[in-house]
Amino acid sequence: MARKRKRTADAVEIIHRRFFQGKPQTLDLLERERMNAEIARQIYDLRTEADLTQRWLARLAGTSTSAICRLEDGDYRGHSLGIFQRIAAALNRRVDVRFVLLKGERKAA
Repeated sequence: MARKRKRTADAVEIIHRRFFQGKPQTLDLLERERMNAEIARQIYDLRTEADLTQRWLARLAGTSTSAICRLEDGDYRGHSLGIFQRIAAALNRRVDVRFVLLKGERKAA
């Protein structure tokens, strides 16, 4: 006998059920998009916290204003560790890359 799903009015839950639940490729795409958005938000937040314009950060990082603008766009996919390191150095930070276990995945033997 099939279990009946609990009804919900939560829009996020409804969207998840309709478009993502049981679709691993779509969930992977969603996770990539979340990661891109998070990177863009962090660069923007660090830049504004330092009270820098995109132009000034670009000068400090040795890149173009348009490159900074693209990096602050959550849809951008041309990220590189090198530019992250240059931006971090310009903001007196360092890049910290971590590999984390995916939910529900098992560690490799």
